[in-house]
Amino acid sequence: MTAPTPFQTPMPLPAPSQLPTSRPIATTVRAPQPMEEPGKVLLDISGLNAYFGALHAVRNVTLGFREREVTAIIGPSGCGKSTLLRCLNRMHETVPLARVTGRIEFHGQDLYAPEVNPIEVRRHIGMVFQRPTPFPTLSIRDNVSAGLRTVSRGRRPPKAEVERIVEQALRAAALWDEVKDRLDTSAVGISGGQQQRLCIARALATSPSVLLLDEPTASLDPLSTQKIEELVYALRTKVTVIIVTHNMQQAARVSDRTAFMLDGELVEVAPTDKLFTTPSDPRTEAYVTGRFG
Repeated sequence: MTAPTPFQTPMPLPAPSQLPTSRPIATTVRAPQPMEEPGKVLLDISGLNAYFGALHAVRNVTLGFREREVTAIIGPSGCGKSTLLRCLNRMHETVPLARVTGRIEFHGQDLYAPEVNPIEVRRHIGMVFQRPTPFPTLSIRDNVSAGLRTVSRGRRPPKAEVERIVEQALRAAALWDEVKDRLDTSAVGISGGQQQRLCIARALATSPSVLLLDEPTASLDPLSTQKIEELVYALRTKVTVIIVTHNMQQAARVSDRTAFMLDGELVEVAPTDKLFTTPSDPRTEAYVTGRFG
């Protein structure tokens, strides 16, 4: 009997009781923290190139993302960070004239193989964008459960199951206590920070094993930003998180490893503390010390 592929076996959503306690938000590079032994490489990029027509946006990137880690991707505007992120769940190919070469493996399976369904890829590798994107015509409950039809092949799960998943996802996104009495109201009636956490809950509802965050706090106030950062840290041991950020202090606060990109190339990747204090490449040092970018 053939073993199921990762696109046939759903990953369980972490229960709120299993999430670690958030650490305090600091304003400088954090001191080394004890953590679990890093897991195996879950998402493996090899020789990745991404194009927009003739524009070569990502150049020959090789990088692995391990289980139970948060990886931050930093670099100046236009360096290919967001394009790289979009390649990881096949969002890049939705842009006209965009194409990808190289290989991305998830659980050892090539994501760009002809037999792989991109919708199934996005179920296992969820994404949250820079600006909150709740569906304006749907309630908070229906926003969170919007992706469940994809998981169940177009059939909505039983109501009791939907309610359980909605509550579980909202709790995992640290939003349940704030919206539990208004689940049937419009999703655009809550604050921007709550909307972004709602989008995270919507991504978590399909039980992904990887969560991609593209500048998730760029449009938020400081308090909302802190809540998102604490949430990212809380999810790190159950969901592999990859976050693109312009904010180097944010990368230092929330990530286990940091990758620095410049002009479409991966310059350096290292444990976050090392990259910010003793980088190996002089270009990385110039960027993190503010000499450009």
